Amino acid sequence: MPDANPAALDFLLTRQSVSAKTLRPPVPSRAELETMLTAAARVPDHGGLAPWRFIVLERPALERLARIAAARGAALGYDAEKIGKGEGQFARSSLAVAVIASPAISEKAPEVEQTLSTGAACVSLVNAALASGWGAAWITGWPAFDRGFAEEALSLAPQEWVAGFVHMGTPGSAVGDRPRPALDRIVTWVAA
Repeated sequence: MPDANPAALDFLLTRQSVSAKTLRPPVPSRAELETMLTAAARVPDHGGLAPWRFIVLERPALERLARIAAARGAALGYDAEKIGKGEGQFARSSLAVAVIASPAISEKAPEVEQTLSTGAACVSLVNAALASGWGAAWITGWPAFDRGFAEEALSLAPQEWVAGFVHMGTPGSAVGDRPRPALDRIVTWVAA
């Protein structure tokens, strides 16, 4: 029988993201964040391509992104509520990491595998933050999908795109767990 890690399994069975709206300072230190980023980079990565990269966004950068989101949303003709959601995720955040999909041309690892690896890096970063005692939330929103925002705010290369913004900090209030899917709805057992 393999060696079990009950503490890790218990963490995975009970983990839950924290609402980004409740996150407050203090935030992880640079050393703590480097440990989390190291953990996030240990995801399945066929071909060892590292088809993702991380952009750490500290408070001044988040203020800049909030301004860009507000201007970009207005230029796109979005209503005030939609602009506010895009701007707000940066305006109220004290620390975030933009997880950037940076696919490589590879015969060995098709782009879909690289995309899945990028998603794994996002969830691993959230889990590393939660396991370290911090609150964390993986958010996208319209700024993540707007090419103009991505280029102006994050200087992304043409083949790159935002997989998500992982916001981190101290949870400002307790959060309840959300309903989880019943296994009988999502699992098919195939014996032969």
